[in-house]
Amino acid sequence: MNPLTVRMARWSARHPWRAIIGWLVFVVLCLGIGSAVGTHSATTADYRVGEAGRAEAMAAEGHLERRSTEQVLISSRSDPLDRSTAEAAARDLTARMRGLPDVAGVADPVLSDDRRILMVEVALKGEERDAKDKVGALVEQTRAVGKAYPGLLLEETGSPSISEGVDRQRSDDLALSEEITLPITLITLLVVFGSVTMAGVPLLLALSSIAAAVGLSMVVSHLSPDAGVGTNVILMIGLAVGVDYTLFYLKREREERARSGGRLSSEALVELAAATSGRAVVVSGLAVVASTATLYLAADVIFSSLATGTIVVVLVAVASSLTALPALLVKLGQRQERRVRRRAERGRPARRVRGDGGGRVWAALLRPASRHPLATLCVSVLALVALVTPLAGLKITEMSRDTHSRDIPAMRVYDRLNEAFPDHRVTHQVVVRADAARAGEVTSALHELARRAGDDPLFAGASRIRTSADRRISTLELKVPYLGNSDQAYDSLDHLRKDYLPATVGRIAGAEFGVSGDVARYADYPAHQNSKLPWVLGALLLVTFAMTTYAFRSVVLGLIGVGLNLLSAAAALGLLVLVFQGSWAEGLLDFHSTGSIGSRVPLFLFVILFGLSMDYQVFVVSRIREAVLAGVPTRQAVLDGIRRSASVVTSAAVVMTTVFVSFVFLHIIEMKQIGFVLAAAVLLDAFIVRIMILPSAMLLLGDASWWPGRAAVRTAAASAETSDGRPMVDVP
Repeated sequence: MNPLTVRMARWSARHPWRAIIGWLVFVVLCLGIGSAVGTHSATTADYRVGEAGRAEAMAAEGHLERRSTEQVLISSRSDPLDRSTAEAAARDLTARMRGLPDVAGVADPVLSDDRRILMVEVALKGEERDAKDKVGALVEQTRAVGKAYPGLLLEETGSPSISEGVDRQRSDDLALSEEITLPITLITLLVVFGSVTMAGVPLLLALSSIAAAVGLSMVVSHLSPDAGVGTNVILMIGLAVGVDYTLFYLKREREERARSGGRLSSEALVELAAATSGRAVVVSGLAVVASTATLYLAADVIFSSLATGTIVVVLVAVASSLTALPALLVKLGQRQERRVRRRAERGRPARRVRGDGGGRVWAALLRPASRHPLATLCVSVLALVALVTPLAGLKITEMSRDTHSRDIPAMRVYDRLNEAFPDHRVTHQVVVRADAARAGEVTSALHELARRAGDDPLFAGASRIRTSADRRISTLELKVPYLGNSDQAYDSLDHLRKDYLPATVGRIAGAEFGVSGDVARYADYPAHQNSKLPWVLGALLLVTFAMTTYAFRSVVLGLIGVGLNLLSAAAALGLLVLVFQGSWAEGLLDFHSTGSIGSRVPLFLFVILFGLSMDYQVFVVSRIREAVLAGVPTRQAVLDGIRRSASVVTSAAVVMTTVFVSFVFLHIIEMKQIGFVLAAAVLLDAFIVRIMILPSAMLLLGDASWWPGRAAVRTAAASAETSDGRPMVDVP
């Protein structure tokens, strides 16, 4: 019975125009339906984790949640500040802001200690996550007042304007990433195929897959909300796997064409490619999907959004390689056959079609593993272990607002705000829920807490107590004169949670309490993630082992796959620590070191790398197993399989690396780290793991590599020869 990949390829080959038009209709429908339903973005509640999340939920229940605020700084363009003019501008600004429908209130102007800056704080209505979409109207009023008072400088900052600036910068960065990635990818494919047409096929299919995935992700967002990173991951992963899957298929079709010497039709060649590389693409895609799905166990909206984007674009890329690609190959093959006939009619020899190559370069690279497998294995593993050692100093933190690029105008104003008004740097919100009858006790306890904090040098400024209309929920706001990513800010949070709260509010029977705020979020998110990490990694290892074992019917290869993926991922993460936790590479990669790694980077690396590594694992080992099933001894099958697949694996690695490296040029530090670590991981996996470690291990193990399926392999090999001497194809 023919596998599904062959049946689909056969239909597409026999009806190429239907398949191509069908694919284009599918892409257009995905985009159309997605645009019609729109994207369901994550709400503020979706981001709540840990104690900070519980405290925010309690505050929201009592309608006491923190408002998103904007700060307008009024200063003189030439010192000193004219107080009367500045106050007149502040009154004008206040009146304008209060007239806006999205403004909840405007505070009285505050003068800085050095009397050089007057600040007006504006609170916005509605969800914290939606505030960035409302900030444009505020900025317009700020500019209007600035024009009315030309001697004054009016600048605006705040969480909404900073978020809006980050989004704009991310959009510009992605455009730059595309400008870098697409030309280099095209050049790489030109080198591989030597033909503009053949090089354009993988790129066009990848781009169409990305377009369809973007549309589908909008639809799926109504089931799993989008955290604003879905498009980023679709572009990054979609181009990488889309080109890879097409590349695997194309290279195999060209191999079969070169081997047949014109004796097989384009339809037959496509079927052969579908039975081998086509099925490998399906297994690889399912492996990426299965491994990425473990991110849902993290119970985090951002990881869920990353997982959804990756799964959607991978499935679409697999679908394009099974439907549109065979049809395109048939049409291109038929055109090539017509050219061959015309050349023959003119008495000119047919042009040679590039085959699998093999090549002297790859023979040379494989020589250490083939001649000295034990030594090569030991040296390669030790080299990767050396890269793992910096992990001992890994420091994971939540990347806060203070880490954003200063190329964003609102961030430069934010720095001026922090310098002029230190008591506005951080605010902790203490939230208490208790029976309404205990409202008096709660208020007294909060006053006592405020008194204790007032005697602590880590706190500054007046505190404010608010109580809900039903008297069940109360909040206390405490100011901290330190930046949100400073040790002092975290120490103040510890004092609140471990000392002041238990000694005050904690003594009220039945009271629930917690601390929220930016610093509390920064502290609670890594803690939440660490609690989920064992479950995610455990599921990831189990899924990888199961998929590899099933694909190759070998427990040994399953264990090897898990071990190699762990080693290469850990080595890449160690390299990331070496580069980004220090300051020596700041000028080289254009970043300011935070002395830490973004809290989402390690887990995202492990999950995505485990999936992407299956691309190479499946493609390389499939070629080896195919040869073994054809009766080739394991040693020779290992060397031939890796040599024949080396060029396509390298090309795929170059494409993936180009995509990931382009993200290093982005301004957002976490995206820089993700791009760098994935690029490093792909290079280590392609050139160290697949060229050095994997062949060395399989050569040392010999037939034991296929345990417990050795008997099945031998039986299949014994009956693999057909009547015409051609090996049967039986690759998982």
